[in-house]
Amino acid sequence: MQVVLPLIRAAAAERRPMLAVLIDPGKLSMNRLRQLLQVALHSTPDLFLVGGSTSGQRELNVVVKELRSVLPNMPVVIFPGHETQIDSNANALMLLSLVSGRNPDLLIGKHVAAARSLRQSGLEILPTGYLLIESGKVTTVAYMSQTQPIPRDKAEVAASTALAAELLGMQMVYLEAGSGARWTVPPEMIHAVKMAINVPLIVGGGIDSPEKMALAMDAGADMVVVGNALEADPELLHKLKQCTLERMV
Repeated sequence: MQVVLPLIRAAAAERRPMLAVLIDPGKLSMNRLRQLLQVALHSTPDLFLVGGSTSGQRELNVVVKELRSVLPNMPVVIFPGHETQIDSNANALMLLSLVSGRNPDLLIGKHVAAARSLRQSGLEILPTGYLLIESGKVTTVAYMSQTQPIPRDKAEVAASTALAAELLGMQMVYLEAGSGARWTVPPEMIHAVKMAINVPLIVGGGIDSPEKMALAMDAGADMVVVGNALEADPELLHKLKQCTLERMV
């Protein structure tokens, strides 16, 4: 049964930007995870994404279990760094197709390898067009995927690529500057992509303050993803949550 996608679509239709917290099980210690979850009990994000390029399956399972224990009603979505990152205890899995690159493994190859396991998992599958955007440094995802990001001054290329993903049947578009990005996705590019598509738009990478999150939301992001900044300072979640609440007024 679909639960997460209708939730995201409804928020986008109401122009109520969502905040997603990305947890990389390979980088976040259990103590820091528990600290973050205690903050989340009071400043609740809209959902959690779990996954990473270097995370193992066991680490993923541990994080999902902890999330389920502390925040049982919180949507948990697997954000897979590779095809083995599947956990049926989550709600959904973001099935990413790296449409900004030309690596066939990340357009369809890994998806074929995971297809039967995904069907058997019972997870809600969220087909997502994934676009890497130039961020001022070689990010982990660019290095691991062996693809070139879209130049940050080529908003029209990003918009056309996102539209192609939608026309291919993908249900969401994700603009990714990458973990620890020096530059976030430019507001001009976010706006151009938002104007080109009719599916929810997600933006992440390098967002480490309420001001940067506000710029992305005001430019048209339906969901903003924050990861590294909360690993360093879980208390930042309070300010980020306040920023989303201000955009609901």
